[in-house]
Amino acid sequence: MGLRPALLTRRTTGVASTTFALLLTAATVGVVPAASAFSAAPAADVVCEEPADTHSAARLKPGGVAQHEPNELNAVQVREREADLAAALRERARFRVGPQSARRAAEAAAVNIPVVVHVIQRDSTRAGGNIPDSMINSQIRVLNESFSGATGGAATPFSFTLQKINRVTRPAWYPIVQGSSAERQMKNQLRTGGKNTLNMYLGELSNDLLGWATFPKRSLDPMDGVVVLSESLPGGSATNYNLGDTGTHEVGHWMNLYHTFQGGCSTTNDGVADTPAERDPAQGCPEGQDTCPAQGLDPITNFMDYSYDSCMYQFTSGQASRMLTAWNAYRAA
Repeated sequence: MGLRPALLTRRTTGVASTTFALLLTAATVGVVPAASAFSAAPAADVVCEEPADTHSAARLKPGGVAQHEPNELNAVQVREREADLAAALRERARFRVGPQSARRAAEAAAVNIPVVVHVIQRDSTRAGGNIPDSMINSQIRVLNESFSGATGGAATPFSFTLQKINRVTRPAWYPIVQGSSAERQMKNQLRTGGKNTLNMYLGELSNDLLGWATFPKRSLDPMDGVVVLSESLPGGSATNYNLGDTGTHEVGHWMNLYHTFQGGCSTTNDGVADTPAERDPAQGCPEGQDTCPAQGLDPITNFMDYSYDSCMYQFTSGQASRMLTAWNAYRAA
């Protein structure tokens, strides 16, 4: 059973009618210092080293080999990342000039993100990873719908423009293995653009993973970007995972969002005030699920939960604010 508004039926145009599901694993991080539920960083200037972790999240099909998320954040890692974001914002503030109102207006303006898509292939066949351009164009459309609020959630200031499709036939990189030397070699050779450019790597993935992403950092990391199972794109063959919301979810991590169940029922949880606390990730589309009774029903329709694609359709205003704050701290020119 799904909870998508009726307007979402346009997403399935040209796609076989089925029950679309999306199961994710892990966590990522983001903060809006003025409204964050996390402990505030010291007011005085603090020199903070960037956290060493690279990957922010990985999605896993039910019954997959990778039964535990290898990059799940613990409380210490969350605090480190929160302190780093606060330090990055102070660092950026030193270089800003002009009236405060002008700065605020500039930060609230629409942000268009160039997207470079790298299609990693074993050979020129569809079975070998050679997906058509139409699937990639549909994924960009899904991103724009999701982040604009057209799917029923809050509008964010972000839009996406496909800049280039780069097709690479390299059997040694296929499938893409998370954390491997081959992944590092691939990204070091292929990553394009600055910190504001979204690099999306598509291909077959190891261990039944659907995708993974990186956190933003103050320095440009060649590992920066998102990796997505190519057949999870709209029209793909990944049954229950082919509406394109793997891409939406991973880009949410790339924009510095946590899972909605990060921190469980704690007062801080995912650090966003308008996403009710959630102890456990949603599986399927469990309407009325309430794993933290004192803090409202679980946000099962949120892109950052683990619900079915047919169930998730929204970001919240708080998440939009958090993403914009992180963008201005780490990725804005």
